[in-house]
Amino acid sequence: MFIEPCDPLPHAGAPAAIRAGITAVGSLLPDEVLSSDALQREVAHRSGLALPPRLLTQATGIVSRRVAGEGVYASTLAVGAARRALAAAGLGPLDVDLLLFASASRDLVEPATAHIVQAELGSRAHALDVTNACNSFVNGIDLARSMILAGRARRALVVTGETPSRAVRKDPADLAELRDGFAGYTFGDAGAAVVVEAVERGGIVDVDTETHSEHWEVGGIPGGGSRHPRGDAYTYFRGDGHELRGVFEKVGTAVIDRTLHRTGMDWDGFAKVLVHQVTVPYLERFAELTGVPAGKLVVTVPELGNVASASIGLQLDRVFGELTTGERVLFVGLGGGISIMTMVWEKS
Repeated sequence: MFIEPCDPLPHAGAPAAIRAGITAVGSLLPDEVLSSDALQREVAHRSGLALPPRLLTQATGIVSRRVAGEGVYASTLAVGAARRALAAAGLGPLDVDLLLFASASRDLVEPATAHIVQAELGSRAHALDVTNACNSFVNGIDLARSMILAGRARRALVVTGETPSRAVRKDPADLAELRDGFAGYTFGDAGAAVVVEAVERGGIVDVDTETHSEHWEVGGIPGGGSRHPRGDAYTYFRGDGHELRGVFEKVGTAVIDRTLHRTGMDWDGFAKVLVHQVTVPYLERFAELTGVPAGKLVVTVPELGNVASASIGLQLDRVFGELTTGERVLFVGLGGGISIMTMVWEKS
């Protein structure tokens, strides 16, 4: 567990503490829309399984998602989102000295996808990948903040490009294989990016994490590493969605409770609460367990599905322009592994 408390007020005459914050955001969605009903028809056709009508829609609450077309990669979505974030900040690619590709998806095992993004952007920053399932993007923001506070970077560009729809098995051999990969039918594709740099006030004021690595086998994509370097069967997402949900519920709300207690805030203190969204029922259960008012949430999952680490970036892009200076937003990241992460950000 790592805890970063809010910065204390400096005493009279003391220099203000260095802060790092998010100053711009951008996102990108693929053009192609795939409905859950259309996805189910394709799965039924290719597998020969007789599935109950509207099974995917009713089980997940997801009506549609965006899917990357031919020639669109994780880096493609990241580059598009990055260009929008830089434009929003009035910056060019050479104005950043740290580029983090923070995603569960990637173009290749090697080299780091950050280099592909950098080559497309034309930047010359220190570039590397950060990966921690659906928490990758929030982890990337935290790493960028840490590098800035340590004096290792001046301005960072944190990007994600997610294409988990390509890890969905559309031809399960039987019902057992369908169940094993059912969580994958929630996936959609997207890209997001933020600029992180030193700010005079506000910024990222609190970070907390909780990790339960004993549950790492609950779900994931096993292929591409040293355990399963080859074999198409290992390239599909495998995992029981009910088991994943059960683990998160078992872990509970401790990290959120600590964050609220440490910052002295309650839900009224946040303009918005951005939480990683898997399905509609899971989001409703999160609200029930935590007590967060529904009006604080930015709901994207019915129309976009589970976009992995891009989820919080997409939500932030939707509300960034309406937030005013001094308003605070709580990020709640949930990732396979299992990890939970909170971040309190105040708009500068």
